[in-house]
Amino acid sequence: MRGWWRDLTDLVLPGECGGCGAPRTVLCAKCRAVLSGAVAHRVRPAEPSGLPVVHAAARYADEVRATLLAHKERGALALAGPLGAALAGAVRAGLPGARSGSWPGAGGAWSRGIGAPVLLVPVPSGRRAVRARGHDPARRIALAAAGELRRSGVPARALGVLRQRRAVADQSGLNSRQRLDNLAGALAVAPGGARLLSEGLVVLVDDVMTTGASLTEAARAVRSAAGPVSNAAGTGAVYRGETWESREEQNVGSTRERTGRWPARQGITGAGGAGGVVDVVCAAVVAASPDSFEINRN
Repeated sequence: MRGWWRDLTDLVLPGECGGCGAPRTVLCAKCRAVLSGAVAHRVRPAEPSGLPVVHAAARYADEVRATLLAHKERGALALAGPLGAALAGAVRAGLPGARSGSWPGAGGAWSRGIGAPVLLVPVPSGRRAVRARGHDPARRIALAAAGELRRSGVPARALGVLRQRRAVADQSGLNSRQRLDNLAGALAVAPGGARLLSEGLVVLVDDVMTTGASLTEAARAVRSAAGPVSNAAGTGAVYRGETWESREEQNVGSTRERTGRWPARQGITGAGGAGGVVDVVCAAVVAASPDSFEINRN
């Protein structure tokens, strides 16, 4: 109820731009351009072992930083739409065939995995943070990004299967090594999640990347759940999950779309790896630390 009320207030009475504070707009044209006007870049922090290839839409500074904080900490939920559009651009940049132009946004037909959906797996916030904020920012942005990708012809869905299995300390003030130690073993795939992950191309997503510790732990958790996946349960859980996610997408962005059910495992052999093994294709974030844009490792 709290989220619905915020959505309605933001749509009817937009207060000020989340990026620069300009009046009577959710996000002004200038800040939208800063957020998603540039081509998404591969970003490389001092890469911890196990970090997948990561693309970011923008640098975490100035208007972009203010927009993300307004959405995350001040409950400006209408910003999920433009933030999701920016994240979708970063996801596209990391998909197989992006450079060759074979993904739909470049005018080609979606062929990777012969119709296998792109599964956006958000890094979860802690339960205490979700209660304090009233929402999970990364998950909400992932839902908006999935809708944006579908509108461009890429079959995509948000799949919130990661869970925190133990409490972690506040990351602020910790260096890269301390963050890795703080998060080590903190995430796990929910029961039944491995089978869902095997249904498509797994892309880890988050709102911000600083040291890469969160995405590294998320990748470890997904890979730990990997293994031959039985289809004995059929596709019912996939359909139920898709319907559940679609209902939540009514609260994200400006357009409600009905996508129907995914085709029942048609031609997706190898989408998640050989024999149904789950792996991470890449990762994408809305923004990353400016330093990570400058590091180039060939």
